[in-house]
Amino acid sequence: MSLADLTATELLIRYRERSLSPVEVIEDVLARVDELEPSICATYALDPAGARAAARESEGRWRDGTAGRLDGVPVTVKENIATRGTPVPQGTAATELIPAAEDAPAPARLREAGAVIFSKTTMPEYGMLSSGVSTFHHLTRNPWDVSKTAGGSSAGAAAAAAAGYGPIHIGTDIGGSIRLPAGWCGLVGLKPTHGRIAVGNPYPGRAIGPLTRTAADAALALSVLSGYDPRDHTSYPLAPDNATYAEIFKNASRTRGSALRVALLLDAGLGLPVDPEVAAAVSAVAAVFEKAGAIVEPIGPIITREMLDGLDRFWRIRSATDIAALPEERRAKVLPQIRDWVSTAGELTGSDVFNGYSQMGAMAAAVTTVFTAYDVILSPVAPITAFPAELAYPTDDPAKPFEHIAFTVPYNMSAHPATTLNAGWSTSGLPIGAQLAVPHHHDMTALALAEYADSALSDHHPWPTRGSAGNS
Repeated sequence: MSLADLTATELLIRYRERSLSPVEVIEDVLARVDELEPSICATYALDPAGARAAARESEGRWRDGTAGRLDGVPVTVKENIATRGTPVPQGTAATELIPAAEDAPAPARLREAGAVIFSKTTMPEYGMLSSGVSTFHHLTRNPWDVSKTAGGSSAGAAAAAAAGYGPIHIGTDIGGSIRLPAGWCGLVGLKPTHGRIAVGNPYPGRAIGPLTRTAADAALALSVLSGYDPRDHTSYPLAPDNATYAEIFKNASRTRGSALRVALLLDAGLGLPVDPEVAAAVSAVAAVFEKAGAIVEPIGPIITREMLDGLDRFWRIRSATDIAALPEERRAKVLPQIRDWVSTAGELTGSDVFNGYSQMGAMAAAVTTVFTAYDVILSPVAPITAFPAELAYPTDDPAKPFEHIAFTVPYNMSAHPATTLNAGWSTSGLPIGAQLAVPHHHDMTALALAEYADSALSDHHPWPTRGSAGNS
């Protein structure tokens, strides 16, 4: 196995044993980037010189016994999470490129832990697409099949993780932007309980979380990133986790004195229909839990058309307001599909926008009701597998941009943690993601369940690295 493909937990063991150096690892990671980046275009502001210097410093800390919790582990950070000295274009050519004055809370914690941040990763236009389409970045593609999207808006993070650009990649999620690309790239992608990881610029629905190849690496990243930061009023001090990996099935429902209760949601009730291959893969995960003693019960749709359309109206007016504030010459650079989407915002009344915001709260209440009866909600991440890379939306219709997020966006509005795991494969060899949502602050429960299910599923494909990336 290449050093670039080692997990973060494996790297830390080998660093501690002195059988491997961060300097060796970053060289292998940079070689992987050189080899595959022309095909997948996942990076932004790649900094080989800075990475090598940071790796040498880490090597010294391991030598003198002062290494941090992620010391020497290669990490990428999504483009819209500020890192000092690097502009934050938000995926669009319309942004004025001004270097960030300081690290946002997440990269600050990573550096404090000794992680080697060697690159930022790409995102689509304003983060408002579930694809890699951008007027600023090259088109990001899926390493499993470069004719397909890696998803979005954490497009580069997912592509980098699947391609083996090191083990930990940090993304953001406001409607599925970690989980959708993670699902389409065969990864674990965690949207944590809101406030657990300080965002720095909080907004309704927005969260920061890891995309990794393993649940253990996601748990490690979560433990480093969690905690209060005064720059984010929604963040909070870290509380003890509710269960260990070994205790998960025993303890997850102790308050009800019963087996783990799993709600199986295979029909969102709106949006794109669920592909039969996706439904079958998610049902296989349900069977794993049932075999372990869980009670699995199908449930009906959680959210309504009115809720999703209300959210669309609110986000559309938000984006239209931001774009209208740009000078005309910069406004003209915005992706045409985004301009088309916001073009009808002027038709919305104040009542329309208020109602739209209220529907986000109604969505949260609907999710919370389900958790009064169940410990876990198991569903697809997306109703379909990865769609063509060149499309901004799977519908290819700016008037219907959110028909694929009905399984993911409810947990942004309700602030519940939700993670993905690779549940299987389509007949064409594309990953199929399953999603596990759990009650607030049970983030580690979600990751423990993902790890358990992954270990029980038998169909694991080799990662698309070193010459295999780009097959179609």
